[in-house]
Amino acid sequence: MAVFSQQVRHWMEEAEAKIDSRLKQIDKIVDVNQWKVIEAFQKQQVSDFHFAGSTGYAYNDRGREVLDLVYADVFGAEAALVRPHFASGTHTIATALFGVLRPGDELLYITGRPYDTLHKVIGKPGDGTGSLQDYGIRYQEAALLESGKVNWDEVKRLITPATKVIGIQRSRGYDWRESFSISEIAQMIQQVKEIKPDVIVFVDNCYGEFTEEKEPTEVGADLIAGSLIKNPGGGLAETGGYICGQAKYVELAAYRLTAPGIGGEVGAMLGTTRGIYQGLFLAPTIVGQAVKGSVLAAAVFELAGFVSKPAWHEPRTDLIQAISFTSPEHLIAFVQGIQRASAVDGHVVPEPWDMPGYEHPVIMAAGTFIQGGSLELSADAPIREPYIAYMQGGLTYSHVKYGILTALQNMINRNVL
Repeated sequence: MAVFSQQVRHWMEEAEAKIDSRLKQIDKIVDVNQWKVIEAFQKQQVSDFHFAGSTGYAYNDRGREVLDLVYADVFGAEAALVRPHFASGTHTIATALFGVLRPGDELLYITGRPYDTLHKVIGKPGDGTGSLQDYGIRYQEAALLESGKVNWDEVKRLITPATKVIGIQRSRGYDWRESFSISEIAQMIQQVKEIKPDVIVFVDNCYGEFTEEKEPTEVGADLIAGSLIKNPGGGLAETGGYICGQAKYVELAAYRLTAPGIGGEVGAMLGTTRGIYQGLFLAPTIVGQAVKGSVLAAAVFELAGFVSKPAWHEPRTDLIQAISFTSPEHLIAFVQGIQRASAVDGHVVPEPWDMPGYEHPVIMAAGTFIQGGSLELSADAPIREPYIAYMQGGLTYSHVKYGILTALQNMINRNVL
């Protein structure tokens, strides 16, 4: 058994006593989402023959077709495209954006600069990489107010007749701000539609699925995308992503993934179907475990003298727990402690490195069964001021608790706490 100091154990006991009522609130959200998923399975009459794999072109793969229908029902959308062929959340988002945007169109993000890995997708005019701007798609962004809210005066100024897509990033990314709740996203959609009714509203839904009782497509989003190795994969999906929304936009995304005229009619599932179905079934409960772990982390690190966002008592709309440290030494010791608590690669000591797609050295704790699986306990941080670590995931509350204890003890052992 790991040995934790009396101080660390005291913080944990005090925090767990404090958060009991919040954990019960999370259980209610889990129930709503779990029942929603079960009812979608029942509506589409899912049976074990739907789990069979397919090869080659995979025409008439009924398991794949029904999987799309189940996702559409769960997310309150007209259509869905759920595939293992998406390599990451960034790939899925890029597919959605390239699917609906054309040269001369404009993409406007109203939630500030998006997550680091999308910067290269957006690119620069003439950069030669095949980015959006390289294809003549203009890009603008409206920086958030200091309060972390949308700057509507700036949004109104930036929207033009060429604005084809409004981008909303639900999660905070690497920013020290609150993530956007479903009610806030609903208000954003209503306001941009009042300004330009024909605009397509796209929501990057990564990290947010099943943390609230509704999804962005249930409050008016035209298109959303996310990763199966995050929330909706339930820790079982080995790869992939999903796109949901209006049928015409999902079809355009499918044409981008494969080829025009082919779209979602082909694509061998290669034995991944069962894991994707079962992962979706488990996802509401596993997400609930991870959210509970984030609430615990916020409460414990508050007692240890650090600022967390969101605070333990505040509402949650994604998995991510941001913790603000005062030095790179704090940051590195925390992330290395999370890694040490892993069942997989717990012996590995992560170090900052220049990770592809990121603009600063990044340190990542990722002792996961699925490489990069962000629904599993992990943590990462860019090595830049302010020194903020972003912890997410945890297939079980107990594992998150163990990770918090180990990280705190590692910081004490390093004489930084």
